[in-house]
Amino acid sequence: MDLGSLTIDGVRSAIQERKVTAASFAEAHYAKIASDDPQIGAYLALSKDRAMGKAAEIDALAAKGDQLPPLAGVPVGIKDVMVTRGVTTTAGSKILGNYLPPYDCTAVARLEAAGAVVLGKLNCDEFAMGSSNENSAWKPVRNPRDLSRVPGGSSGGAAAAVAANMAVATLGSDTGGSIRQPASFCGVVGLKPTYGRVSRYGLIAFASSLDHIGPFGRNVKDTALVLQTMAGRDAMDSTSADIPVPDYVAEMGKPVKGLKIGIAKEYLGEGLDGEVRAATEAAVQKLARLGCEIVEVSLPHTKYAVPAYYIVATAEASSNLARFDGVRYGFRAAGVRSLSEMYRRSRDQGFGAEVKRRIMLGTYALSAGYYDAYYLKAQKVRTLLTRDFEEAFKSVDAIVTPTSPTAAFKLGEKVDDPLAMYLADIYTVTANLAGIPGISVPCGETRDKLPIGMQILGRHFDEAMILRVAGAFEKAA
Repeated sequence: MDLGSLTIDGVRSAIQERKVTAASFAEAHYAKIASDDPQIGAYLALSKDRAMGKAAEIDALAAKGDQLPPLAGVPVGIKDVMVTRGVTTTAGSKILGNYLPPYDCTAVARLEAAGAVVLGKLNCDEFAMGSSNENSAWKPVRNPRDLSRVPGGSSGGAAAAVAANMAVATLGSDTGGSIRQPASFCGVVGLKPTYGRVSRYGLIAFASSLDHIGPFGRNVKDTALVLQTMAGRDAMDSTSADIPVPDYVAEMGKPVKGLKIGIAKEYLGEGLDGEVRAATEAAVQKLARLGCEIVEVSLPHTKYAVPAYYIVATAEASSNLARFDGVRYGFRAAGVRSLSEMYRRSRDQGFGAEVKRRIMLGTYALSAGYYDAYYLKAQKVRTLLTRDFEEAFKSVDAIVTPTSPTAAFKLGEKVDDPLAMYLADIYTVTANLAGIPGISVPCGETRDKLPIGMQILGRHFDEAMILRVAGAFEKAA
């Protein structure tokens, strides 16, 4: 069985036509995980009983000749920041090392309701804080394209699992680029929807106003199908939007000729690797040959995006992670003699270095005397960034940028330089601050055969447009 050629439609059709069973698809993926994952480190926990139970349900439907649901039998993996009932969920942290959630994340529940087979939980940077997947408390993830390099972060396990054929599709989360950057580094497709398009219920919070759940897939259509399944209003998440969800696959079929594609000069300046620039420019020319009109736009406040992001994100992290105190659930330090000592030691021993750094940064930004100078000012910059995009989208249908300034870097290369690591998010954090949708699609390779990704950004709730542009480019490429 050639796992690398599997698509969602291919899996569903093969099961519907009784050419193969959902159980055999699942078993083949578990064999692949057993064979290859010790070198890659994408999975933290497997849910084989749950997966085989769902596969049996799908096979029973197929045996009766019933019409199968849209994701029938599709093997998927879930980033370990989404809770799964009865399956260990750690957020990549020792402080949640033995946590067994009593309920399912809405996005996961919707995938299973559509027939998906959940293989297990995927490795990530601790509490989704990182750009390299080296901050996991359990093990780093290695890039399947080059095991000496990072897969990107924080959803490195989710990107690597698709790239290494250990899942057909996966779910990740994106707070500042954590779906799009790993997709670029691993040579797969990754989509961050509009804020509010997909319910965050059951997502372990990092920064609540920036967190998004989104899909990884081998191609653009697969990400569209997964998004279609989980998008829409959820009563359990007050920030989920009550806005109709279009038929994304049908929208992808529309021509791109005549669309206006914006190129922001601020995304093609200092710090951009030459090979990434060349691949992005070649991709833009390909869109021009498809009939798109290329228009230069300006996003003048882009230079303030990284500092604004790392104030807002760390401030919200400081607040969200206060709940991990050793009292209600999660890790509790042993041998303590007072409540305050239990708090201090449980958090000190349970959290990793990067999480502690961000909690301290965020607590400082929110502290008396500094709130106006840091947090309030960052929120004002966020508004200016949002207005930049609103102004640009008055004249273009989508904006194309590089996904990351470089291709995948070496493991350990930036661990001791957090500023260099944070600057790797320069092209992705803007979409989170503004809440707009973005997708990364492969657009080339470096001389060392490392993948390069192109990012396509769209208006609020216009995922259909970025999927349409991405699909046309993918087909042409």
